Amino acid sequence: MIPLLGALGGAGLLLVASPWLWPRPARPRSGAVRSGAIADRLARAGFPRMSSGAFVAVSAVLGTVAASLVLALTGLTAVAALALVVAGLTPWTVAGWRARARRAAVRGLWPEVVDHLVASIRAGMPLPDALAALADRGPAALRPGFVRFEERWRRTGTVGPALDDLKDHFADPTADRLIEVLRMAREVGGTELPSVLRDLAAHLRQDLALRAEVEARQGWVTNAGKLGLAAPWVVLGLLATRSEASAAYGTPQGTLLLLGAAGVTVLAYRVMLAIARLPEDRRWFG
Repeated sequence: MIPLLGALGGAGLLLVASPWLWPRPARPRSGAVRSGAIADRLARAGFPRMSSGAFVAVSAVLGTVAASLVLALTGLTAVAALALVVAGLTPWTVAGWRARARRAAVRGLWPEVVDHLVASIRAGMPLPDALAALADRGPAALRPGFVRFEERWRRTGTVGPALDDLKDHFADPTADRLIEVLRMAREVGGTELPSVLRDLAAHLRQDLALRAEVEARQGWVTNAGKLGLAAPWVVLGLLATRSEASAAYGTPQGTLLLLGAAGVTVLAYRVMLAIARLPEDRRWFG
């Protein structure tokens, strides 16, 4: 009876903490085209042309190969199943790492882009020409997107579709905000665009400075936690190659122990990420 009550209490605590451990993604606006989670993650990682089907196929192949190798080396079904899950989720994890690294690298370039736009607009350059000029004068990492804008704008003669294409290329919350400000300024008009852009650049620089300070302080704690989570499984992999350890973990009790340890590891990892997670801008106009 006591173990059952303990299990129910643990399940209740997990359900209470689930909104922070597994936050629900933002719902798309009505009328907006809803893209899949895989496609959105690939776009953020810099692979917009890779299809979701190919991504799933690569994940399945990696998981199958890893599970087959582990099963051949250890003979443990539970360890092979864990290897299947871990290897299958590796492309998803790598895409997330690349997306975060790409976002961090690009985030620091947007104030410079805004400064270029302010200078061009104050010089009397039309807004589409100011955006197209960024293909030559903008930050090198962002120039391909503005080259794509200029080509679409010159080919069609319309700015709206070219701005939508620019948003799809960057897939970045800051880019969405900037592009929507420019779209509104073009459609509605007004003389306050330079001051609005200057305020936006100042806000972006303040956010970058604060985020860099927080990430530097908590980075070593997060890395130590990841190392602590991975170390027991590295030891398990070394022990599983020995016949006596393989026989011990091959029993029902050993299998239950491995599955329980995997569940605790995943829960601890999610709790660590939830505590260390910094608020990210959402693509409200994506």
